[in-house]
Amino acid sequence: MSTARPTLSLVALAAASALVLTACGSSDDTASESDGSGPLDVVAAFYPLELMVEEVGGDRVSVSNLAKPGAEPHDLELTPSDVARVSDADLVVYLEGFQPAVDDAVASEAPDTSWNAGEYASLDLTYTPIEEGEEATDEAGAVDPHFWLDPTRYADVATALAAGLSDLDPDGAATYEANAQAFVDDLETLDAEWTAGVEVCSNRNLVTSHNAFGYLAQRYDLQQRGITGLTPEDEPTPQALADIAEFGTANDVKTIYFETLVSPAIAETLAAETGAKTAVLDPVEGLSEESEGSDYFEIMRANLVNVRAGQPCP
Repeated sequence: MSTARPTLSLVALAAASALVLTACGSSDDTASESDGSGPLDVVAAFYPLELMVEEVGGDRVSVSNLAKPGAEPHDLELTPSDVARVSDADLVVYLEGFQPAVDDAVASEAPDTSWNAGEYASLDLTYTPIEEGEEATDEAGAVDPHFWLDPTRYADVATALAAGLSDLDPDGAATYEANAQAFVDDLETLDAEWTAGVEVCSNRNLVTSHNAFGYLAQRYDLQQRGITGLTPEDEPTPQALADIAEFGTANDVKTIYFETLVSPAIAETLAAETGAKTAVLDPVEGLSEESEGSDYFEIMRANLVNVRAGQPCP
């Protein structure tokens, strides 16, 4: 997913050199106000990236999130002040291809101060529509970006981020490495819980509101069948809905999963047609008042509870 980036201009090179010299001026493992360096100003494109930067960066970073709480991050639109934040940040952590507006802002304002998480996530799943036709194939072949739903991929990206922050702030390298390892340890615990929790289920077909759960399904030997494509706002065609309903009936699907940041109406309609129930399966793209937890780990554990009940898993 990486793209070639422009060569630094003389002005940008001088600014980057000044930044490195400033970072190297810190003499301890926490950024201090006394030496004038302060924390690194990092802009994250949406919640899972924000959490990762907070966990890995600790006190050495100050993080802001471009996506507003409760908003669906796929269709994010940036204000002029958002674009200014991107331009002024020491580092912009984003996921190329996930939010077009952020991709555009990075290309124009921060080509040399951006860090694309997708380059470290081994993104190897592509979207295949369930039906043929122009409306159904707009996203055909597009790469699935939702890597954080596999805790092991999320851990790989966090480890890579520690190295990236260390390049920018060498004095903090030991802190970033230790913080990343603590985050990875938590993710490994979560992964073990999911592995054990869905090891034996009577039905391994996940019918979800959109195709966000490919990496989760791949990791835990489940099969995802999404109602819409990689973005939840897409409207499924009548044929796609009929195909999903037929699939659900033929495979004795007992639960249709919807998510907190989009309307559950389509999932509820399909459930009524197939005799299934509905439950939440949150892609953890952002937090809202409806989230079944206050952070990624709580939500992922709530997801596990819902999947175990919905598949069901003894």
